[in-house]
Amino acid sequence: MSKIVYLDGQYLPENQARVSVFDRGFLLADGVYEVVPVLQGRLIDVDPFLERFARSLDALSLKMPISPKACLEMIRTLIAKNALDEGGVYLQVTRGTAPRQFEFPQGLTPTCMAFTFEKNILHSPEAAEGVRVVTVEDIRWKRRDIKSIALLAQSLAKEEAVRRGAYEGWMVEEGFVTEGTASSAYIVRDGTIITRPLSGDILPGIRRRVILELAPRYGIPVEQRPFTPDEAYTADEAFLSSATTLIYPITEIDNHPIGDGHPGTITRRLRELYVAAALEWG
Repeated sequence: MSKIVYLDGQYLPENQARVSVFDRGFLLADGVYEVVPVLQGRLIDVDPFLERFARSLDALSLKMPISPKACLEMIRTLIAKNALDEGGVYLQVTRGTAPRQFEFPQGLTPTCMAFTFEKNILHSPEAAEGVRVVTVEDIRWKRRDIKSIALLAQSLAKEEAVRRGAYEGWMVEEGFVTEGTASSAYIVRDGTIITRPLSGDILPGIRRRVILELAPRYGIPVEQRPFTPDEAYTADEAFLSSATTLIYPITEIDNHPIGDGHPGTITRRLRELYVAAALEWG
């Protein structure tokens, strides 16, 4: 059965959705995207999603062609039409269709597209067993805080990580870990969560934001500062977060076992708290 996608005001079977070859998203990666998790048929972390999406659009001088309320209604309609219970919704807005030029053409109608996908989030084996990570060079541009659809550098880094037998790559710049190719990066030392502070060097992860709000409520300290791969190798625990993982424990980095090589106590506890909160808020 064909899935239903949303494209510029219409709900269409996926094999009928068409975008022009002159769309600036296709030609120039001139657009932004978001991924919103769905648990038990409901969106989670809605307010942070809307805030970050609006921030990315504004950074590219893009206007959302529908209101935030209409956007949420569209996403929920898409979830219902595809009977999605667990997984996510991918939403993308590009500047629209125009002859190819570098400067922004005026008066374009943005292209707005969304689709759903299924994924085992709550009971994934990786969440229970942990994952392997390797470090890779960070070769991205200087506005990583924008959730741009220009993801070639991340794709190259992810491919390198997978070829080296890892689940994820932690990107390193000037001797410090920035973030994962598709996730935020954390270590735990002496009971404290350590993660890089926000700047143009990293994406302001929504899961990161919720984690840093949630942890202190339950007596888990947080320290925002850069950390090196060497510091990560000797950490008590490490973990990553993203829309479709929530929180995954990391058991090995660059062939160095983290802690005792099993998911750590704080990481497991934090995931439990996050899932409980997400289901309650959703």
